[in-house]
Amino acid sequence: MNLKTHAYANNPLRSKTPKSTSSFSPSSAFKSLKTLIPLIPNHQTPSPDFKILPFSKGRPLVFSTNQDDASTTPLWHLGWITLSECKTLLPNLDENSLVYLGHKEEEDLVYWAVDLSSEQEHGVVLELGSKKLCFVEVRTLMVAADWEDQRAMDELAVAGHARALLEWHKVSRFCGACGGLTVPKEAGRRKQCSNEACGKRVYPRVDPVVIMLVIDRENDRALLSRQARFVPRMWSCLAGFIEPGESLEEAVRRETWEETGIEVGEIVYHSSQPWPVGPSSMPCQLMLGFFAFAKTLDINVDKEELEDAQWHSREDVKKAVSFAEYRKAQRTTASKIEQMCKGVERSQSLSTDFNVESGELAPMFIPGPTAIAHHLISTWVDQGSGNAHTKQQAGVSLSSL
Repeated sequence: MNLKTHAYANNPLRSKTPKSTSSFSPSSAFKSLKTLIPLIPNHQTPSPDFKILPFSKGRPLVFSTNQDDASTTPLWHLGWITLSECKTLLPNLDENSLVYLGHKEEEDLVYWAVDLSSEQEHGVVLELGSKKLCFVEVRTLMVAADWEDQRAMDELAVAGHARALLEWHKVSRFCGACGGLTVPKEAGRRKQCSNEACGKRVYPRVDPVVIMLVIDRENDRALLSRQARFVPRMWSCLAGFIEPGESLEEAVRRETWEETGIEVGEIVYHSSQPWPVGPSSMPCQLMLGFFAFAKTLDINVDKEELEDAQWHSREDVKKAVSFAEYRKAQRTTASKIEQMCKGVERSQSLSTDFNVESGELAPMFIPGPTAIAHHLISTWVDQGSGNAHTKQQAGVSLSSL
């Protein structure tokens, strides 16, 4: 199955950058926000109006639909609130607490995100919980999202972008040059050192990562690996961070060698994917996907990095590219979110969503369609066997996603 875009990409709120003179631009919207907040609740609806997405501990506010229909899979949606509702929940709200996300001119709306402080969280969570809304991890939302539903993918992109910005604000409170406090600028899209003698500008951080499907010389086998944190039976591509002064191709070769002892020759680019679900210290990774053709085949696994790495035949990988388990996980996780929004605690981890006993389980499976690893692997499977060592031919067929 091919998606037009990867998860976390194609954010509908970032499709166009308005001119600075537009009322939808970050600067204009910020000025309106600054004027309106002190007037709440005694003000008329502005144009454009504002919608706000609250976050708690990196988790966006969501609600679940189809809560009373047991025959359908519940659908989650982002829990946008109005500016007045936000001020009611957060009496000390000021314009610098909000981060600009984008706009929809056709709806006369500008969208923002706000992060709850530790002092605010308990009361706000209880208040919103009484309205059947809850805060959910973005990674959980990713598993629960129906990848064939464009609205679900759009909302996942918005949630990922917002989380990346808010987490970056948390880790950039101080200037790296002089240690002074940083203050938000341009409606939260950048920060600046408050020390006038320094004034250093700080922009949102992106951490580039290479992810690669290593293929043997005959193009009949793919190298897949497991990490200890993976759910049982899941195998995926190799991946690693790019080091300073290193090209993408060098990173692919170095990481493959370090983790598996395999030398890589030819490298073909496939696609990229934002990945805003890492730890808060790395608010947003950018996954850069490649096919890498092996020059050697003997595996020497670095046990500090990987639990295991093995060559898998095309036929075995093809069997693993089955949507049955992804659909099961998606429905189970969507139901979990529904229960959370009803106030019912669910203690099991995402691992259990792939282990619901419903018929025969495949001996292995790969990440679902919301992950770039899936598309690297499934594209290779769909290509068929044969000599893929001709770079021009590989580039045409392998980058067709």
